[in-house]
Amino acid sequence: MEFESVIGLEIHAQLKTKTKIFCGCSTKFGAPPNTHTCPVCLGMPGVLPVLNKKVVEYSLRMALATNCKINRQSRFARKNYFYPDLPKGYQISQYELPIAENGHVDIEINSHKKRIGITRIHMEEDAGKLTHNPDRPLSMVDFNRTGVPLIEIVSEPDLRSPEEAGAYLRQLRSIVRYLSICDGNMEEGSFRCDANVSIRPIGSETFGTRAELKNLNSFKHVEKALQYEITRQKEILSDGGEVIQETRLWSPDKNRTTSMRSKEEAHDYRYFPDPDLLPLVIDDTWINNVKKSLPELPDERKIRFINKFFLSSNDAEALTSSRELAEYFEECVKQFPNPKQVCNWVMGELLGLLNAEEKTINESPVSTGDLAGLLKLIDKGVISGKIAKTVFEEMAKTGRAPEKIVKEKQLVQVTDVSAIEEVVSKILSNNPKEVEAYKNGKTKLMGFFVGQVMKETRGKANPKIVNEVLKKRLIN
Repeated sequence: MEFESVIGLEIHAQLKTKTKIFCGCSTKFGAPPNTHTCPVCLGMPGVLPVLNKKVVEYSLRMALATNCKINRQSRFARKNYFYPDLPKGYQISQYELPIAENGHVDIEINSHKKRIGITRIHMEEDAGKLTHNPDRPLSMVDFNRTGVPLIEIVSEPDLRSPEEAGAYLRQLRSIVRYLSICDGNMEEGSFRCDANVSIRPIGSETFGTRAELKNLNSFKHVEKALQYEITRQKEILSDGGEVIQETRLWSPDKNRTTSMRSKEEAHDYRYFPDPDLLPLVIDDTWINNVKKSLPELPDERKIRFINKFFLSSNDAEALTSSRELAEYFEECVKQFPNPKQVCNWVMGELLGLLNAEEKTINESPVSTGDLAGLLKLIDKGVISGKIAKTVFEEMAKTGRAPEKIVKEKQLVQVTDVSAIEEVVSKILSNNPKEVEAYKNGKTKLMGFFVGQVMKETRGKANPKIVNEVLKKRLIN
């Protein structure tokens, strides 16, 4: 029997507000344990939560960016469960009346677009963080993260493969970063994902029993965990077994999922409206003001890059994958208006360098002005493309301007025809057999001659002039 997978993602994005969702404690990451806490986020008796307006604004930005219907009235609820990192014994979330519903985003897989539905977006507070001691039966809890604002983005079960899930996750991460509402850091936990996955016979409209996967802190882990779980469920059904509904943990070291607990249903959490928080009422004026403040989003910028700069779809998608990279590219094009050449260097040398050093575009040792300056030197014929790569490496190491490096290292391109003719004469005299073979039809030897001239001139000779001189001399 042939099966298809049915996947839905629940994504938690930690919002980049300065203070927590219901109190004035700092949300800054990396502080000493339990220093960003107060009676409100610790759930002390008699305290009252006060909603952070910026959290609502950021949630509206995401709702508008993902084509959601915004509910003019939404309501906070208490999600009741016991765990040591939850000081109140309940989490303030939204249940029956979330801030937004019924949205969608488009993803692209193998040049084909697919629309993925979004069931709901709701606001909630984060829990604390448990640290387990591997050497002693001891766990420590840090409440700094308690009360940090989150939005949860719940997809429809529209994803049919780990690749689609990865593309959807990347798209949402790109959107929250463009909106500047979340830094999208999966390793630090500010952008987290749980995946629900089941399988069913192809053609069936009935969903199978699903498993929820947790501990997915990278795109690679999401795709690998889903692939493993799909294979596991297929093997169970093929052997006549039955998949049980449960929560499973992904173990990156073992490349497998393991059972964590049976999956709770919504009624297990005993949701009820939070009596300390009034219903949230959002009017049209607020929505319109937020809408006006939205930046150009990834898909819009990609289309503009294709139409304005005549880039390929793949290049435009790569350059717009992050807001910072797109802005770096555009700033460079302003200073050197040759988009294709800028694209080649940004996608090639620059990203290659950053990936090798595990840096982001914000940490680039080469500024837009210096990269544009380097490309101008190539365009004017001052240096060759080959020498430019050497100059780029020096720029990355020292942070110095390309003009200074070229001048100090005497890398200016040789364009004097008579000087190049002299070198060509020497090369041809030293390689009579190759000259004879070329004249007898082995024209591929042209690359050999060009290479010898460039070697002799330490890469400084203008390649175009070298080719012209060689062709002229070899014909005679």
